[in-house]
Amino acid sequence: MDPEFSLNRSHEVHDKLFCNESSPNVSMQTLITSYMLCVFVGSLSVLIMCGNCLVIISIMYFKQLHTPTNYLILSLAVSDLLVGVLVLPFSIILSVSSCWHLTGFLCKIRDLFDAFLCTASILNLCFISIERYHVVCQPLTYRTKITARVTAFMILVSWAGPALIAIISTVLKLKQSVSITRCNIFQSSRSAIIGAVFLSFIPAVVIFSVYLKILTVAHRQARSIQSSIKSGAAVSKKENKATKTLAIVVGIYLMCWSPYFLSMSFYSVSSDTMPVPMIEAFKWLGWSNSMINPFVYGFFYKWFRSAFRLIFSGKIFQGDFSDSKLS
Repeated sequence: MDPEFSLNRSHEVHDKLFCNESSPNVSMQTLITSYMLCVFVGSLSVLIMCGNCLVIISIMYFKQLHTPTNYLILSLAVSDLLVGVLVLPFSIILSVSSCWHLTGFLCKIRDLFDAFLCTASILNLCFISIERYHVVCQPLTYRTKITARVTAFMILVSWAGPALIAIISTVLKLKQSVSITRCNIFQSSRSAIIGAVFLSFIPAVVIFSVYLKILTVAHRQARSIQSSIKSGAAVSKKENKATKTLAIVVGIYLMCWSPYFLSMSFYSVSSDTMPVPMIEAFKWLGWSNSMINPFVYGFFYKWFRSAFRLIFSGKIFQGDFSDSKLS
């Protein structure tokens, strides 16, 4: 056989092999770890998809759940669902087998979905906090300010803004001729770090400030509620419980994502302070947040629990239960 042909052939085969297959020093433990990671992320993706599909179906089907708050929760559930459908599968494939000629392109596409959906999630949480502010702090003008049109505009901004930013960022990356041989979850470029910090810290400060104001007002209302009529007390108590539940959702989101954003901030100051594998682990923790929200709704909201039971029992396929009273 021609030596030159054999050499070229070996290079061609090597380029098409996965990283964990092409290295002669790969151990069985490394392969097992890769497969276990695939199983874990696959299970996580299934949980994210099933949980958020339950929320989406519940809000779309049951008329009692057709409220501005729940429409914003629906938008948040869609973004979480797409994280499980698009971001996680891309990430695990590129993590365990990312040494072929399409790595650079697929890595940029994964980063596009990641930036788009994570930014959409936090903007949805921002608008949820604003809606809760009007419910608790300005109840008399709530129905005139938070209309169906305003809610639709909030949802539009939550998706159009991140989409525009993600597309522009991806186009700029595609124009770069940098060769990528390994697609890391953590992108250490200065622009990526600054963008992520800017798109995370500012909304987080806004959300924290708004909910701090809400909880202060809710606490003050709780003191004066004893002198009000029982019906008004019941409504106010119901809204305050909903506000606290959504505050828990926001708190869990910040707990899941804060380690990643803080580590990126430290890394931008000094790359020696934070090991990259730790930052990538924090990123996986952030992505896992997309699985938690449906469990929070089911645990704290009676009407979501009732909706989930009707869906699991299959009753919605046996008749029209859209007008059911969810207790």
